[in-house]
Amino acid sequence: MNNKIDETLLSDVLRFQGEEITGAVIYAKLAKKCKDTHNAAVLADMAEAERHHYAFWKRISGQEVAPNRRQVMLFTLLAQVLGLTFALKLLEKGEEVTAADYARVASIHPGAEKLGEEEEQHEDALLDMIDEERLSYVGSIVLGLNDALVELTGTLAGLTFAFQRGTLVAVSGIITGIAAALSMAASNYLASKAEDDPKAKKAALYTGGAYLITVILLVLPYLIVPQTGFWIYASLGITLLIAVGIIAGFNFYVSVAKSQAFKPRFLEMAGISLGVAFFSFLVGLVVRVVFGAE
Repeated sequence: MNNKIDETLLSDVLRFQGEEITGAVIYAKLAKKCKDTHNAAVLADMAEAERHHYAFWKRISGQEVAPNRRQVMLFTLLAQVLGLTFALKLLEKGEEVTAADYARVASIHPGAEKLGEEEEQHEDALLDMIDEERLSYVGSIVLGLNDALVELTGTLAGLTFAFQRGTLVAVSGIITGIAAALSMAASNYLASKAEDDPKAKKAALYTGGAYLITVILLVLPYLIVPQTGFWIYASLGITLLIAVGIIAGFNFYVSVAKSQAFKPRFLEMAGISLGVAFFSFLVGLVVRVVFGAE
């Protein structure tokens, strides 16, 4: 049927075909790897729907299109590392097909626009059916991550100006961080246990784990950057950049996985962390002057 459409429309149709068959292969691979029978069934349905849409476009183009193997590998890996929901929603966000694209093809094949509407509704409904355990612990991760960012950026900023010795700042940060991580995990466990939450232990592990990972990343510059003269302040600058990077990365993950706005959450979290760091920096300066800490 490709003799009935011009080269531009044929190019669009072939692109649609590529996205459909790539999605079908990704969903099928994830369905085979998924241990949860409910999620596996949802993924299998999604794969079947994508193959049906691929067949629709193939009837128009009259050509075969191979799946994008790099995307298949990438999203399969993302699902294993960052979770099924994140990978699937990121895949959906990345698809380039729009209502306008379908409308162009609909001028020569009326079923195209309706297919686009059905596909969007079907995929949204199926994605909402995906139930992933790790997303239920986002609150615990936020608790550990945010607390570590606020406390450690503030502590490291204050110690940097008070002592101006990288090794001392790093050691103090590590000791403070480990103690605070254990305290946070224990507090979260006791609070969850008091509410008869059967997932209290896992919630505590997510909180403590998020805290410890954040501590390691924030202290790292003081251990690898030369700690003489100006470099002590460079370490602090790198630490603050890492903090912003952690905040951006985490909020991007949540915004994709939970379909929430990225910018407001990012600005709020970054503003609190950097504001506390700046205030602690001033406190460190005052302590250094008042107590003559050298």
